[in-house]
Amino acid sequence: MATALVTKQKRIKKSSLAKRNLQKLLNNKLAVLGLFIVVTMILLCIAAPLLTPYDPGKISLFERDSAPGGEHIFGTDKLGRDVFARILYGGRISILIGLSGALGGMILGVVIGSLCGFFGGILDAIFVKVAELVSIVPQLLLVLILSTIIGPGVPNLIYVFIFTGWVATFRLVRGRFFSLREESFVEACRAFGIGSLSIAFKHILPNCLGPVAVQLTLNTAGFILQEAALSFLGLGVPTGVPTWGNIMNAAKEIITITESPWLWIPTGVAIALFVLGVNFFGDGLRDVLDPSQL
Repeated sequence: MATALVTKQKRIKKSSLAKRNLQKLLNNKLAVLGLFIVVTMILLCIAAPLLTPYDPGKISLFERDSAPGGEHIFGTDKLGRDVFARILYGGRISILIGLSGALGGMILGVVIGSLCGFFGGILDAIFVKVAELVSIVPQLLLVLILSTIIGPGVPNLIYVFIFTGWVATFRLVRGRFFSLREESFVEACRAFGIGSLSIAFKHILPNCLGPVAVQLTLNTAGFILQEAALSFLGLGVPTGVPTWGNIMNAAKEIITITESPWLWIPTGVAIALFVLGVNFFGDGLRDVLDPSQL
């Protein structure tokens, strides 16, 4: 009876905390605006076939370099491809790359950080050295080097982002584990005979997820910008695949920038809006979930 009462009180406390956090997040106008921008742009990209009848890769030499208006609201590029369709379909790939790389890096960092932070020893020493080696080279430069080595492609770019994006999450989780593994609730779990992995992933890890969620948003925004930069340089996704970076790459000539601004301004605005939205939402999450920022 007493156990059931304690469990019920914990549930009530968690529910009350979740409501307070949600209310605090909703009171943050920039966070709400950021979430609205991100969700709206994702939905627009998903609904691309409903919003435009054009194939983003279809070439029409009779309609090349058409200014916005009429059938093409954002105009066409130098191969006659509809810019609006390319932005919507390209957003799918760019957001997929950024989010997949951030999620993969987060999972890798959480797993390694949890094991190293809980068990320590040789395992911790090895991965700390690996993290230091990865951190020696600036991330964008490391991404450039790895992309050049393994070649362009959507899967390859995601793998590169995962490999370069796990270190920050690893350090966050490892540091939190070091401070939590000596707490009384961990000793109580051991006294009840609960296994080490269960203690690490079921009892300690949930207390680390706030900063990890914030880091996820930061990595997502950063990877989308890096994908655009790499594709602009011709080192990211093959030019035949529509991404925001490839659209900008097709408009990098001086004459295009000056005489056909519709080829790069809408795409630049899309990238800026999405990244700002993610950052606004991430800042709001940090204020709610990270006690050190209060």
